[in-house]
Amino acid sequence: MALIVSPETPLETWLAALDEQMRRSAEFFANRPLVVNLAATLEAEENPQTVLEALEARNLSVVGVEGIDPSLLADTRWAHLQRLSLGRKMTHDGRTDRLIIIPDDPQTPSEAPESRPATASLLIDRPVRSGQSIIFEDGDITIVGSVASGAEVVAGGSIHIYGALRGRAIAGLKTGAVARIFCQKLQAELVSVDGFYCVPEDWDDKLQGHPAQICLDQGALKVLALD
Repeated sequence: MALIVSPETPLETWLAALDEQMRRSAEFFANRPLVVNLAATLEAEENPQTVLEALEARNLSVVGVEGIDPSLLADTRWAHLQRLSLGRKMTHDGRTDRLIIIPDDPQTPSEAPESRPATASLLIDRPVRSGQSIIFEDGDITIVGSVASGAEVVAGGSIHIYGALRGRAIAGLKTGAVARIFCQKLQAELVSVDGFYCVPEDWDDKLQGHPAQICLDQGALKVLALD
């Protein structure tokens, strides 16, 4: 289940309250994806990067933002964050073409994106473990295995998972509404297509743990059984 937070000003006071809540309910925040609504802090002329860095410093996993013009995060390390919305279309400006795969061994430096040839699809022939991120903005991602809780997969096109989806899947960064997410076992924390997202509370309980596809239909995100 994703958490949606709306930081307020003064930021120091809001963060102090967050720290206290995290102290009392540490398990509630553990491995939970976070969507940050930055509207209030922007109105107070607070730097959005400062807010995101403060959340990151608390080991919170920020997967998306809303209430912000995407250009404000362009050319920053936060530019890859999906602009998410539960009820409205968001734009995706300032994207860059890159392939980022966090390796199994965090001490092993990943290969530079410039050294990889351009391709329309990426095949991952192993499970994606908790804490790992697969980001491929050039096209589709296919994973032969499961995506663990706390992991994320972000694709420019569609996402195909031949296993359980327990983490987060974000599709359509480049192709938009035509993208889809397919999985053999739906147990996701968050799914998103073209900036529209939903969490387990939003889909039918009968779909949980079964093959499913996620797609956009006339501007609405739908989670459907995969027969």
